Amino acid sequence: MAIQALPARSCIVDCEAIVCNDDGLSVFDMVRYRRKDHLVSLCAFDLLELNGQDMRDRPLEERKAALKMLLRRSHPGIAYNRHFDVEGSIVFHQACKLGCEGIVSKRLGSPYRSGRSERWIKVKNPAAPAAKREAEEEWS
Repeated sequence: MAIQALPARSCIVDCEAIVCNDDGLSVFDMVRYRRKDHLVSLCAFDLLELNGQDMRDRPLEERKAALKMLLRRSHPGIAYNRHFDVEGSIVFHQACKLGCEGIVSKRLGSPYRSGRSERWIKVKNPAAPAAKREAEEEWS
C-alpha cells in the first residue's frame, strides 16, 4: 500500500521491510518471525523505475535525488533512507556505536546492479545481533 500511495504513475523502489525497537534500531527477527507485522515499514534506498523510465543505468546520486523527491512528503509505511557523503570508516564506527547491523557503501556515479557488485560494499557490525545469529546458523 505504501508504494501505491506515492505520487507516480509507476515506480520500482529498492527497499527493505523493517521493524524498529524502542531504541529506533531495526530488528530483523521482528520481521523474520512476523511478530510485529502491524509495525512494518519500508526503508527505501534506491529507485529503479519511475513513470515508465528505467533508472538503473543512471548514476547513484541521480537515482537517490529522484527517490528523495518522490518521498519528499510524508508517506505512512515508507521512508527515505538517508545517505552520508563522508568517509565510510566514520559512518561504520558511528553505526557500531549505535548498535546498528552495519553499513552499505556505494560508489558515487555507479549504475544499479542487482546482487553483489564491486561498486558497493556491505560491512557488518560483528557485535550486532544479526552477525551473531548468522554465525550461530552457520554452525547449526
